Amino acid sequence: MQKLVIFDLDGTLIDTVSLFISSISSVLETMGQPVPEERVIRSISGLGFQIGLRRIAPGLEESRIDELISLYQREVLSRTKISRQEELFTGALDALHNLHGRDDFVMAVATGKAAASTNRVLDFHQVKGLFTSIHTPDTNLAKPNPDMIFNAMNIVDVAPERTVMIGDTTHDMEMARNAGVHALGVTWGYHEPDELEAAGAHLIIDEMDQLIGAIEQLNGA
Repeated sequence: MQKLVIFDLDGTLIDTVSLFISSISSVLETMGQPVPEERVIRSISGLGFQIGLRRIAPGLEESRIDELISLYQREVLSRTKISRQEELFTGALDALHNLHGRDDFVMAVATGKAAASTNRVLDFHQVKGLFTSIHTPDTNLAKPNPDMIFNAMNIVDVAPERTVMIGDTTHDMEMARNAGVHALGVTWGYHEPDELEAAGAHLIIDEMDQLIGAIEQLNGA
């Protein structure tokens, strides 16, 4: 019987922490907005981008949100052209291919990243074909709403008790809990272990090489 493993991207599979914080800080400064502390910027990772922006720049006029998003996208593209700042975490590629090669697992993506950026980074790393479905806020309700998880489960007809959501933020853990699936937290991304635990993580791991064992443990393999 197949089991579903759903991955967040930024901070879980893709190392974007420095890129995200520096790019957000730069565009806020450019637009004359206060730059919040790093922990505040970290806190919005995983949310739909517009939702996150409204949290850290509540005084920004609605008409300027699109301008900020456009500036951010250009900033990210500029930074990734001159340096490799959207790399897979060490061990992630091996873990993905290991899971993909097994008959008892299927994989999906549930990310707060926009669809265009998601497809770009998955294509760049040549891993898009490993996933049965990819879910973004473009066509789903944003985290922590469980919409993305429900849609991923429906596509492959896998029940909640056979599904694991893997992520590095409280939004991932809350989404998993809201969907009634297993919540696996990872500590190498945006949020701290105590935050993940408080948000409902069933299990938390510190190293990528613990990933498959943790998935099997949660799924009762």
